[in-house]
Amino acid sequence: MSGGGAHTIGCMSGWSFGVAKVFGVEVRLHSFFVFLLAPSAVWAVAIGRPPIRGVMLWLLLLIAVLVREIARGIASAAFYLSVKSVLLLPTGGLLTFAGVESESRAGQAAVQRGMALVGPVANILFGLAVAGIVATISPDVPLFAMPWVSPAHLLRTLVWVNMLLGALNFLPAWPLDGGRVVRGEMARGAAAGSPAVRLLPGRLQALVRMSRWIALSLIVYGILAPNLWIMMAGLGILLGALVERQGLLPERETDSTRVGDVMLTEYSILPASATLEDAMMAARHSLQDIFPVVRAGNMVGAVARQSILEALATSGNGYVQGIMTRTFQTAGVNDSLMETLNKAVGQSAGASLQIVPVLEGDAVVGILTPQHLQRSLGLMPRRLVRMGRTAEDEND
Repeated sequence: MSGGGAHTIGCMSGWSFGVAKVFGVEVRLHSFFVFLLAPSAVWAVAIGRPPIRGVMLWLLLLIAVLVREIARGIASAAFYLSVKSVLLLPTGGLLTFAGVESESRAGQAAVQRGMALVGPVANILFGLAVAGIVATISPDVPLFAMPWVSPAHLLRTLVWVNMLLGALNFLPAWPLDGGRVVRGEMARGAAAGSPAVRLLPGRLQALVRMSRWIALSLIVYGILAPNLWIMMAGLGILLGALVERQGLLPERETDSTRVGDVMLTEYSILPASATLEDAMMAARHSLQDIFPVVRAGNMVGAVARQSILEALATSGNGYVQGIMTRTFQTAGVNDSLMETLNKAVGQSAGASLQIVPVLEGDAVVGILTPQHLQRSLGLMPRRLVRMGRTAEDEND
């Protein structure tokens, strides 16, 4: 996903449990959602209704979230996204995608905006459809009477919990749909080379702060209304904002950094005609784990140090071209590091060799390997913090 942040989803998934597997997609329910069941029953008792009506209120919220996620599942198929799992929260669901191609496609501007729009629109249309049916069959039901969401009025609640869930996700607060779109636009603007790249860490921090204020406003309104669902939605947004703040810089580094900023420009190469013993001798004098293989000045493959060792141990001396990998993906100097990182380390679980040649025109000007990227990314957060502070100092 780009869709929602991997760090946030990873942290939140630790508080969830699997409930079903539908068409190969794992459906998980967050513990925060389950916790909402008890207050719903207490709310019903507090207004003189049986606890079962509180449970039914909770089920109506679950239905609204499922309506949203079913619509987004259909949209995912239309966008050729392979969904691995969905995490259900009171404010909606968070999707994770299977495979590098789906992750990369989900981060595209058009796909991200489309996915962000589908959920809220589905809830609003469903709410309007239910309202139309209720108005036709039971015109005596006061659909616009207050409170809109209550265990005492379940038909009215079914309408408004969908309408409110749809409207809520238009807010620019993480991890709501609106907040994810705003964040994606910020990152893409920086990745495109905008001078605002230096200001991005501060702006993302401002988005998280705004998310917290929106969450606190919803909590206060939910207490005063009183409206338990709005209060819990505010708590859900607050939780997402706090978790996201912890992982902001690590995720930001791949969003806005270009390949040219971290590629290796000094590296060893091996000729395709080299013997494995010659290659092993060259590998001993290099810190590289993966080597480009060239013929007549052109890169024709790649070979890993471990592959050379294994071939020597099992088959004896041979030629590099006999064990090299001939298929690899390339990247441009100005490509997004996030997408290139996916290509380098996320292709297949059993892959032992991953290398990405970096091209400028037709010429190879650098390479990326998983080991090099891990070292580079480990150094980035401090640099980004310094960039953010420098930009803030310049603004002051």
